[in-house]
Amino acid sequence: MKKLSLVLTLLLFCFCSFSQSRYISETTKKVVYTRDGGKCQCCGSFENLEYDHIIPYSCGGSSDASNIQLLCLKCNRSKSNSCYCKVHNKKVGNNCCDGKSNVNQSPKSSSTTKKSSDTSSQCTGTTKKGARCRNMTTNSSGRCHLH
Repeated sequence: MKKLSLVLTLLLFCFCSFSQSRYISETTKKVVYTRDGGKCQCCGSFENLEYDHIIPYSCGGSSDASNIQLLCLKCNRSKSNSCYCKVHNKKVGNNCCDGKSNVNQSPKSSSTTKKSSDTSSQCTGTTKKGARCRNMTTNSSGRCHLH
C-alpha cells in the first residue's frame, strides 16, 4: 500500500511539474508553424527555426500557441530574454517589464494586450527556491495571492 501511494504521489508531482515547464506540445508546434508560414518572424529565414516565447518564459509567458512564434536560431539567440532582435534591431516580442505589444499582432489584439498589461503586472515575490514568482497580479502591493 505504501508503494502504491508513493508511486501515485510521484506521478502527481511529475504531472504538476510538467504543466509548469517550457515544454511546447507537438500540436502547438504545428499550429505555430502553419500560422507563421514556416519562416522566421524577424528576418524571414526558412532555416534553423526555433520556437520562441513572445513574452519570455522567465517573465511568466505561457507555452500556448498565442505566445509562441518561429524565429531562426540567430534571431532567437540575439533576442534572449528581451523583445528585440539585436541582429536586425527589430522588435519581435513583448518585454515582460514594459508590456508593449508584438509587431506581428494586429492593431486590435495589441490594444487588447496593452489593456491587460496596464491592469496586471508580474508578482514581485520570490519562490521558496529563491526564483522570481511567475504569477501576474492586479494587487497594488505588486504581490500575488501567494505572497
